[in-house]
Amino acid sequence: MYFSINSKTCLTFAGAKFTRKNPIAIEQRMLSKLIKAQIPVDKNKNPKEKDKLVKEYEEYILNLAEKYIKEKNLDADLYVTSARNDGMRYVEKVAKKGEPVRFYSCGGDGTLYEIVNGCYKYPNCEVANIPLGSGNDFSRLFGRNTNLDDHVNGVPVKLDLIETNGQVAINECAMGVDSEVCAGQADFKKLPMVNGEIAYTLSALNCVIKGKIKNHFKITIDDDKVYEDDFLFCYIGNSRWYGGGYMAAPGAMPNDGLIDCVMVKYPPEIAKKGVFGLVRCASCKIQER
Repeated sequence: MYFSINSKTCLTFAGAKFTRKNPIAIEQRMLSKLIKAQIPVDKNKNPKEKDKLVKEYEEYILNLAEKYIKEKNLDADLYVTSARNDGMRYVEKVAKKGEPVRFYSCGGDGTLYEIVNGCYKYPNCEVANIPLGSGNDFSRLFGRNTNLDDHVNGVPVKLDLIETNGQVAINECAMGVDSEVCAGQADFKKLPMVNGEIAYTLSALNCVIKGKIKNHFKITIDDDKVYEDDFLFCYIGNSRWYGGGYMAAPGAMPNDGLIDCVMVKYPPEIAKKGVFGLVRCASCKIQER
């Protein structure tokens, strides 16, 4: 479940106090609910259990947000998305009005992607990211903070974006075995007790076993540097992490005006030694920054 909070002003509320006695415990309960809701339930035992957990989590988050808005006397709306790209359409519709607005993306990297793409063209918009998804890779650089006060009172900063195929990415773009892993992780999330980082790891192992790791790319950097070879993957990073916690570009910063390109060649050792040849991938890495 994802939702966006549409705050109709960009004012900060430095003088406001959170009335609950233990806001940290509340946030921990919130994340605990999320984890339970993401654990697939064995359909042979109780197919309705997961739906019940998800519904409880939805109600809990919405109630928490509504109480916070009321306590802080904020001029804000709650919006629950109903389908893929629905968040993008909703955000752009609001952004087009031209009024100052801060969108709070409450979900994972996919939710953030939709919110950013819906409003990045409009200078009247700001985006805050409350990490409640399974991966939350972009937020890792900022500490994955879920405290609502911090987000409401936060000072906005300008960040870079990566333009690709008519849209923008705020975290990264990747091709190769990375894309295969991302495409397959959803299937592993359907297994009992598998979610988030575990799903990405299982999908990666599956790609290795099935041999879906060799890709021939021609990559041009800065219009004059051309690399053409067999690669495992190519990571174009605005930030450092992806795939549920894998650090691909340790030096990347989303506000330095640069993108980090990490290319890992397909090692000949794999053809000779199979999976064990992967241990030599590190010696084949090329980094351009």
